This record gives sequence, C-alpha cells and structure tokens, in this order.
Amino acid sequence: MVEEITPRQFHASVGVDDWRVLFGGACAYFRTGSFMAGVALVNAISDLAGVGGRHPDVDLRHEGVTVRLMTYQGGGLSRRDVEMARGISAAARELDAPADPAAVQTVQVAIDSLVSPKVMPFWRAVLGYRELGDEDLVDPYRRGPSIWFQEMDAPRPQRNRIHIDVSVPHDQAEARIAAALAAGGHLLSDENAPAWWTLADAEGNEVDVATWMGRD
Repeated sequence: MVEEITPRQFHASVGVDDWRVLFGGACAYFRTGSFMAGVALVNAISDLAGVGGRHPDVDLRHEGVTVRLMTYQGGGLSRRDVEMARGISAAARELDAPADPAAVQTVQVAIDSLVSPKVMPFWRAVLGYRELGDEDLVDPYRRGPSIWFQEMDAPRPQRNRIHIDVSVPHDQAEARIAAALAAGGHLLSDENAPAWWTLADAEGNEVDVATWMGRD
C-alpha cells in the first residue's frame, strides 16, 4: 500500500524546488522555448514514466511543458511522486529547460448548493464531466476546470452562488492578489489566509485565491 504524504512533506523533500502543490497534485512548468525542445523533454519524461507505477499528466505547448503528479484521484501525493519530480527536474536541467513556478495554477469553479445531489446531475450532463466523490465533477479528459459543489445550510441571496477558485503556488499568492487589487478588485476576506483569500471585482463577482497551506 502506498502511503500518502502531505503537501508540507512534499515541499520539505530535497530536490523538488521546481514543483508546487496545487489542487490536484504537484505541478511544474518548464520553459523549453520551442515545440521540438518540448518534445525532447516529453520523451525524457516518458523514459521515466511507468517506473514505480508513476504516470504523470503532461501538457506540451510551443513555449513549454506542464507536468502534474498525483498518486490518488483527489490529488494526493506519495514518496513516489517526490522521486518522479526529482527525475523530471533532472531531465529538464539536462535539456536546459528552466522551471518557472510562477506559471502554474489550477482553476476550479465552485457552486453553492442547498442539495448538491439535485444539481450535480445537471452539470455532469451538460459538461460531459464525471463525478469524483460526493462534491466534485471533473473533466474526464482533464481539459477544463473541475466543479466543486459547496453545500449550504441556507440560501445566500446576498452573494454570488457561483465563484472561481484559483489555486496558485504558496509563494506566488501575495503577488497575484496585489495584481488583482491593482486591477480594480478589492479584498473581501483574509480570515482564512494563507489557505485562501476572497476577492471581488468592481461589481462584486467573487474569486478565492488559494494555496496548499492550511490543508497539510
């Protein structure tokens, strides 16, 4: 049986400086500068994939490669992910593909619901998603944001029923928040920081900027 580790344990491990824990696992972005250089990195990752049962998610684009590691469906991590992260970082260094931790994030849509089982089937059908546990819907092709159903005790007519969650690296949250405030937003609450901050745009539409801290 594989033992799950916490985000704090992952970040405390040696050799994972390129990686950041977000919603859905540990993520790294490597700037390759060209599509063919990205292909070379993906090939190097494929040589590592399968070792110890590890199969990372890889997103190849012209300017870089994003890699996500997880052991469990909900985004949990294990020591095997630490080993894979080290191997991928080493391969990227050999190919002169520097990591850019500021370039990783995960976006999630949160829907407030009084009875989640009544509304989840609609969103599952209209999006073509599948259920993950009792509260989440995910894109089976991992292209779109996940949907989280936050069950309410009573209606909240004074606030939005749908908001965006943005999971960012813990060392990038303050810069992201500052940029949002400079762009006309305002801070609604920081009482749950550093796990998350709640912001809103000029018309009151809400977003939570979240990190792994507080869920370790």
